Amino acid sequence: MALKEKLQNDLTASMRARDEVRSGTIRMVLTAIKNEEVAGKEARELSDAEVITVLSREAKKRREAAEAYEQAGAADRAANEKAEGSIIAEYLPAQLSEQEIKDLIAAAIAETGASGPQQMGLVMKSIQPKIAGKADGGVVSSLVKAALSGGN
Repeated sequence: MALKEKLQNDLTASMRARDEVRSGTIRMVLTAIKNEEVAGKEARELSDAEVITVLSREAKKRREAAEAYEQAGAADRAANEKAEGSIIAEYLPAQLSEQEIKDLIAAAIAETGASGPQQMGLVMKSIQPKIAGKADGGVVSSLVKAALSGGN
């Protein structure tokens, strides 16, 4: 079953169960997917990989909003954003550990022959398909920068 179909089936189930947080979150994600499908010159059906990209973007928005609400002292809104983020996370592939990311970075550096921070783009381009949806880009970027700077 395609990921989008699973989301639609789960929306129906959550509506029947009267789970407002889950159904609202899934509705929001399906809207983001639909917007992505109609963006551009002509409408198209997204692949599962593209749906995962949209889900990752939505999860990141929830994390950032939760942090902003916590800093502003709005704990109830932060909790709501975290709840939505955890629901979205259920549909994402398992996240890579920091060590797994470091191993992928080491392999990408060896593969590309990168030797310094100025070649960070080359390493990121090589590693991106392997980590898509499985790790936060900011974390990966900082680990690549550290590895190329002679850090860990």
